[in-house]
Amino acid sequence: MSLHDPRAINIAILGVGNCASSLVQGIAHYQNGGANEQIGLMHWDLGGYRPKDIKVVAAWDVDRRKVGKDVAEAIFEKPNCTAVFCDHVPQSGVTVEMGHVLDGYSEHMAEWPDARTFLLSDAAEPDRAAVVARLRETETDVLLNYLPVGSQKATEFYAECALEAGVAFVNNIPVFIASNPGWAKRFEDAGVPIIGDDIKAQLGATIVHRVLTDLFHKRGVKLERTYQLNTGGNTDFLNMTNKGRLASKKISKTEAVQSVAAHRLEDENIHVGPSDYVAWQNDNKVCFLRMEGLLFGGVPMNLEMRLSVEDSPNSAGVAIDMIRCAKIAKDRGIGGPIYPAASYFCKHPPRQIPDDQAHDALEAFIRG
Repeated sequence: MSLHDPRAINIAILGVGNCASSLVQGIAHYQNGGANEQIGLMHWDLGGYRPKDIKVVAAWDVDRRKVGKDVAEAIFEKPNCTAVFCDHVPQSGVTVEMGHVLDGYSEHMAEWPDARTFLLSDAAEPDRAAVVARLRETETDVLLNYLPVGSQKATEFYAECALEAGVAFVNNIPVFIASNPGWAKRFEDAGVPIIGDDIKAQLGATIVHRVLTDLFHKRGVKLERTYQLNTGGNTDFLNMTNKGRLASKKISKTEAVQSVAAHRLEDENIHVGPSDYVAWQNDNKVCFLRMEGLLFGGVPMNLEMRLSVEDSPNSAGVAIDMIRCAKIAKDRGIGGPIYPAASYFCKHPPRQIPDDQAHDALEAFIRG
């Protein structure tokens, strides 16, 4: 007999890093209070679900400092370094389990000082059957992917688990599943919702760059060249110092900007992507943005901007809506990519459309 509260959204988390820390803190932070306390949320009530309805029921990681601990403790373990904005995160009763490693761990991470080193657990890795069993046993509604950038094989492993268990999949990283026609069809055929790929922060470098690029287009300014340089000191930036893990990330961020430009820029005229790891920045991400264009009469102009944000809370503000969109899609029996949610919330969705149009489509989807 199911004990699943029909008003709850049971989530399982892959990777208990900074982003998961911010999400779990946020769920606790928004547990009480009314709509007048919704600061930082795009939607207080989304399809009848509120933040307090989200419940963590399973979690996997590969770091020995997190495996075996309650999620409420694991989110504050090293190498996590994001802001602590919730004074009290109650014990969840959910123990972080050892994950399936594959390429979800970059070996160069072990070469850094202790504060940033991944200490790979020697616990036994679960096979697919074990993960599927856990998803079913916990009556998980949504599986949330927070694996490191470049985790192609590991993401595909867990996507297979979601399909087999009939669990909605939210893919927050730049591994192309929802935007891959083959994978998209498999989720559609199975009647399982998927939202992805690569989460777009609440107010981060990509969304700002997109909005400005769209503004150039709509105001008749010819964009000739642009760059977006980012620095940060969290494990995401450290992981991305391994350039071999960056191919899909570069594509995802670049296409997010190219898709709203009036004319596609030549490769040499656009650079969008992670740039450098600066340890003392911790979870603070700094974006340096430059855009050069031509105004009326071909008169040149340029725009330069510096944006500084705490990276992981910036992500969690979007994830909390993606989770609820995945759940209402599941409630409505909709399988495959959830296009309105993906277009608004992700850098590399199956369908790229301007953000104002994506916003309208999302609101229509939420209304049903």
